Amino acid sequence: MSTVNPQPLWQPDPQRIVRSQITRFQAWAAEHHDAPADGGYAALHRWSVDELEPFWEAVTQWFDVRFSTPYTRVLGDRSMPGADWFPGATLNYAEHALRAAETRADEPALLYVDETHEPAPVTWSELRRQVGSLAAELRALGVRPGDRVSGYLPNLPQAVVALLATAAVGAVWTSCAPDFGARSVLDRFQQVEPVVLFTVDGYRYGGKEHDRRETVTELRRELPSLRAVVHIPLLGTEAPEGALEWDALTRANTEPVFEQVPFAHPLWVLYSSGTTGLPKAIVQSQGGILVEHLKQLGLHCDLGPEDRFFWYTSTGWMMWNFLVSGLLTGTTVVLYDGSPGYPDTGAQWRVAERTGATFYGTSAAYVMACRKAEVHPGRDFDLSKVQCVATTGSPLPPDGFRWLHDEVREDLWIASVSGGTDVCSCFAGAVPTLPVHIGELQAPSLGTDLQSWDPSGTPLIDEVGELVVTNPMPSMPIHFWNDPDGSRYHDSYFDTYPGVWRHGDWITLTSRGSVVIHGRSDSTLNRQGVRMGSADIYEAVERLPDIKESLVIGIEQPDGGYWMPLFVQLAPGAVLDQALLDRIKQTIRQNLSPRHIPDEVIEVPGIPHTLTGKRIEVPVKRLLQGTPLEKAVNPGSIDNLDLLHFYEDLARKRA
Repeated sequence: MSTVNPQPLWQPDPQRIVRSQITRFQAWAAEHHDAPADGGYAALHRWSVDELEPFWEAVTQWFDVRFSTPYTRVLGDRSMPGADWFPGATLNYAEHALRAAETRADEPALLYVDETHEPAPVTWSELRRQVGSLAAELRALGVRPGDRVSGYLPNLPQAVVALLATAAVGAVWTSCAPDFGARSVLDRFQQVEPVVLFTVDGYRYGGKEHDRRETVTELRRELPSLRAVVHIPLLGTEAPEGALEWDALTRANTEPVFEQVPFAHPLWVLYSSGTTGLPKAIVQSQGGILVEHLKQLGLHCDLGPEDRFFWYTSTGWMMWNFLVSGLLTGTTVVLYDGSPGYPDTGAQWRVAERTGATFYGTSAAYVMACRKAEVHPGRDFDLSKVQCVATTGSPLPPDGFRWLHDEVREDLWIASVSGGTDVCSCFAGAVPTLPVHIGELQAPSLGTDLQSWDPSGTPLIDEVGELVVTNPMPSMPIHFWNDPDGSRYHDSYFDTYPGVWRHGDWITLTSRGSVVIHGRSDSTLNRQGVRMGSADIYEAVERLPDIKESLVIGIEQPDGGYWMPLFVQLAPGAVLDQALLDRIKQTIRQNLSPRHIPDEVIEVPGIPHTLTGKRIEVPVKRLLQGTPLEKAVNPGSIDNLDLLHFYEDLARKRA
């Protein structure tokens, strides 16, 4: 990993730095909380992790968090797991999400876009009214603080209303996208036993209608805890017998009542991809999410009332919850429900153009797909309002940085960010006042003591190590559902380094303060002591036009050897002949290292992913080591289970 200081790809201009909220916050925190006035972001970050209590108190004051009862201190107990944030305080997340209705009633809170790409606004006053009406109806149905409310919904305004009404009541929200099959949904919802289910009759994707009424019938049958089902007729069908109509529950002009709950009261349940066993049901708190998202969206993403925030996501991914939290900063949130590539690969850029998005988030995979399809966003769309393009889901390869710079515009803030469902936030990524270097995340996030550690727990600089966080973050899980002794939570993050969060990614912290993500640490390639993230291989190999996608696995052999196959899905018309094999090996040799040339290159019909689009390396590794399919992977977490039979058969042949 070279950390010679190259020329940055992008440098914020002086006006942007002065105007940014993070600059103004630093000056204010210096005056009121003894934060360093000089030294820029690096000094502010150092203070934010050394002085956790003054920092987080400053965040709550800067964003005017309304505590209905005061806290006794900022951090009652800082041990991990189990940190006790703002003990004594009460508040409500939904109340903060709807505050802009007080001053900007007739401006859009939401812009909803379907595959017609025509934006439909929902004003702040209308959003607040619907939340008030639905919250009252939920209470009438007997929903009480702590009850679970579930959504089997696409990325619709109704999903946002349902989440906020649930939070207003003090109940606990959880959602899945309607492309999840019944088994995947039940693996999640049966764990938390919801009392209400919001559901659509179907959804539209790729220009087609997908009827989900049979799945909804199965969910109702298999969730005996349900007291009510609410029908949203997206495809125009009648409500099934016994279901309530969405319009009937949201038509009243009722002032919302916001239940004041303790800071650590559960807000929602998110699910990890759960590659083995049931998905982890991750519970995050109303207060923890509120202050973490205000910091991340207000300071790092620099969002405010003048912005329009678009991130391509579904309700089954933590980025949807993160997107909805844009409301906390008074920002107009863009909801896109549809295929990312319909009617053509440029679809997301068209949505960004038509909604006037100022901050546009997508996946690294979409950026690379646009590059491969020779999309020209800057030429074909008016993206003059887009200030930042952010990517997550997997590391953005260097070619992705260059492509965005060349094809959107040169003065573009490119924010590759990395975090996790586990914290519903970013460990590192966007900083509006710092330069962008190709292939690097700008810096660790404020309040996050992000470090790279070797196996003995020694911090590393300019070397690959484990991603660890050595201090508590407010949005870390308060617990997992149905984990009474906390053992599953502990084993997920704290078994390697006691009291320190180990996330399971390889990272490099560079000597200039930036961050490089190399992929999952439990599927890292280690040949002759030289470790390399799988993302590095993908970045090199997938530059070749003949390769659609790839998957690389490193397997320790019983005899001490190491088998490293590269699986490739070929582009249409391509053939895995000797010439292509030679090009693959030459590409890896030249771009990475001769040690990491694969032992075999094997053509596969497709690459399996989790439902949130991540390549599944560890389960494939387990299959190749002979683990039975049912123990190697949770079938409900995979986008195409049939693809795994190829690896299962290969393991049998090798045995």
